[in-house]
Amino acid sequence: MKKEVTALKFYLRNGETWTIKKEYIGDLWIKQISKSFGRIGDGELEEIYPCESLKIEILPDADQVNSADINLGGLELGMFERITKQPDIEKMDILYAVPNDKSAAEINEKDRVYFPYQAGDVDGNDNDYQTGLISKDGHLFVVIDPNKTAEEIYSGK
Repeated sequence: MKKEVTALKFYLRNGETWTIKKEYIGDLWIKQISKSFGRIGDGELEEIYPCESLKIEILPDADQVNSADINLGGLELGMFERITKQPDIEKMDILYAVPNDKSAAEINEKDRVYFPYQAGDVDGNDNDYQTGLISKDGHLFVVIDPNKTAEEIYSGK
């Protein structure tokens, strides 16, 4: 049975999360997801899926706090302002549902994708590779890329 993407769940370095339903996602490109195997410190050996870059357009209706997420900064600023002022997206889950599976919960499976990360502050929270902008029509554009910025990719928005 084919899996259907239902949402993207972003994990921020400070422990917050932000879940965006697929209907609030416009342009999306996740470049070169690869499969790796490793361990960090004394953690478990696990498969991880790093990618080369991300570019995403998020529609204005997604600029809200989901009570299932821990959105401390989002409560104060709104998620769009939070993401543009604090560039700390670390990873993302691609959430799936299996169509016609009436007995399953809304989310049946997920794939976790890690983004390129270079610490931009002494605490290691801000990612120098993450940039974002809010367009005149209220769309959020986020780019996580070592070589390009949101302004370069989405100029004129």
